Amino acid sequence: MEFHLFGPDALLAYAAYFVGTVSPGPSNLSIMSIAMHSGRKPAVIFAAGVVSGSMFWALLAALGLSALLLSYSNLLFFIKLLGGAYLLWLAAKSARAACRPALDSDSSDSREAALRGDASSGKRLYLKGLGLHLTNPKAILTWLSIVSLALPAGAGTAHALAIVGGCVCIGILVFGGYALLFSTASARRIYLRVRRWFEGVLALVFAFAGIKLLLSRS
Repeated sequence: MEFHLFGPDALLAYAAYFVGTVSPGPSNLSIMSIAMHSGRKPAVIFAAGVVSGSMFWALLAALGLSALLLSYSNLLFFIKLLGGAYLLWLAAKSARAACRPALDSDSSDSREAALRGDASSGKRLYLKGLGLHLTNPKAILTWLSIVSLALPAGAGTAHALAIVGGCVCIGILVFGGYALLFSTASARRIYLRVRRWFEGVLALVFAFAGIKLLLSRS
């Protein structure tokens, strides 16, 4: 069966991936928070880590290794524990930020240090974004469904990699778009006014996602 990169099945997979990435979730909310608090460069670096983590699971799915990974239930259970713990850590971090007075959290010194984006802090931000996606076991199932949705029977690895490439481009546009949009001056002014409420909501979302992941059976 002939494969078309922009055929109906491929477009359906792209649409499914776009909806999944643009919908609010831990990754998007983290990018929004970093962009509004620390500026464009830190948010873009964090987003690059998120995209890299997504690409890792995508390549496993395209190469047929995700199905093999699913057979190792102990490894998936360990990934799930890491993911749940990481989300709960993000929840605690957001809760602490929500409890801090504005002068402690939004001082000019802290903002300037974040905006400098030196190599060490940039590396940490990238690894945090990467870790957020690598510790999400549901990403494996998502990419398996996307690849299987887009490929007809008998399609080869090259076709799967092409679909992954298209989805990665969508991910860069979506996550990068969040970083650019929420790092604007108007977005940051709004954040400064509602910072404590926003961080409080983030804490609840991360805590809910972490507990849900830890208690899930799949």
